[in-house]
Amino acid sequence: MTGRQGPALSRRSLIGAGLGIGAASLTAAGSGQALATGSPGARRASAPARGYAFLAAAMDAYPDHGDIRLTQSYTDQAGLFSTAFTYDNALALLAHLAARTPAGLTRATALGDALLHAQHHDPDHDDGRLRQAYNVGPYTFYDGSPQPDGFVRADGTVNVGTQFGFTGTAVGDMAWAGIALGALAHRTGARRFLNGAVRIGEWIERTGRTDEPLGGYKFGVDGANQKLPFTSTEHNTDLVCLFGRLARLTGDRVWRERRGRAEAFVRRMWEPSGGFFYTGTNDGVTVNKSPVPEDTQTWTHLALDSRRHSRSLDWAATELAVQDHAGRTNSTVPAGQSYEGVTFSSASLLANEDAPIADGQPKPDRNGVWFEGTAHLALALRDRGTRGDEPRARRLLASIERAQELLGDGQTVGGRPLPGRSGVVSASSPLDTGFGFGYYPYRHTGATAWYLMATARFNPLRA
Repeated sequence: MTGRQGPALSRRSLIGAGLGIGAASLTAAGSGQALATGSPGARRASAPARGYAFLAAAMDAYPDHGDIRLTQSYTDQAGLFSTAFTYDNALALLAHLAARTPAGLTRATALGDALLHAQHHDPDHDDGRLRQAYNVGPYTFYDGSPQPDGFVRADGTVNVGTQFGFTGTAVGDMAWAGIALGALAHRTGARRFLNGAVRIGEWIERTGRTDEPLGGYKFGVDGANQKLPFTSTEHNTDLVCLFGRLARLTGDRVWRERRGRAEAFVRRMWEPSGGFFYTGTNDGVTVNKSPVPEDTQTWTHLALDSRRHSRSLDWAATELAVQDHAGRTNSTVPAGQSYEGVTFSSASLLANEDAPIADGQPKPDRNGVWFEGTAHLALALRDRGTRGDEPRARRLLASIERAQELLGDGQTVGGRPLPGRSGVVSASSPLDTGFGFGYYPYRHTGATAWYLMATARFNPLRA
């Protein structure tokens, strides 16, 4: 996702741990109604209801470790244990708001308070930052060392995700947390959430602002607090929303200027001849023209609402289109099933199918569907609303719902099984992003949250 360190990356590093599927046991529900695995209620529940059931199960997976909690990002089988990415939790918060129910607001508020706790109880910093990820429950690491704590340690500090090196702070992760807190402040009127979003915005201004020729805001800092040299189109797109929202909520004109700086960088990344946005710059001077990722095409529309640039959706829907089934090279889709959508980037379509994505990982399927990106493409098409957009969006959503029905069966969170047929896997088969990491068929908070926002027509990036 957004916290990955690397050349103008648009997403974060994800470590998968093979494709083995385990089984164990848990019940939960997004609306407060239990949906036990295999129960008649699970069979009758709508696809969105089962999505919310997954978010609830992932949020409530460690009941013995306190009420202040975040949502585990991936099922246990991904090999990331109890890792909760800041980005995924911002999305979960927004998806709960999209439900527009009292139960959804309760969960969104709890996640907002957990993000504020992390902001105020970092073990090393008191400057408004959030880390890339946190641990939210106990586990034993691969080397045999125990990690016994939940999200909040005994001394009150938060449990930063040191085991995988998720200790840095990316502007994109921070922006999404600020967007979520700002949305929660608007919905509830609670000043603490707006204050937290403002602290995030100020950290980004202090840390990320650059006067390099291409301008905008830089990537963030690594775990050693060293500034990273890259500037991401995705991150600056996030800031168009965050700074615009802060301008509206605070009435302070300074946020308008900051929004304009971020938007100017995004517009410099536009390729008019192809109708798409580049990923960013590695040095602040030269545009990085390859690979071209999907999210810079969809999020730019959701944030900018620009007719001039809306062709980026057509580029993504056409140039990154994939269809996955058992006959594809390295596909893990069961026989008789087929999924359509988009892949992560232009490089995903050219991945070396004879080599593992990374050490210890499977070989990639060039036709693997990235369901998170497929969901925000569906949302962006619905938001644009030109001729043919709604039928196309519905086909994409139907593919995601089929994946929720059929892929990722038997996966667990916190060692317990999920409610039946709940949660969307991040990818239909192992796919190589082209940015040094992959996505795999594990049920995922981020993919599920984007699906739920798409079904609700809830645009999280419109300030």
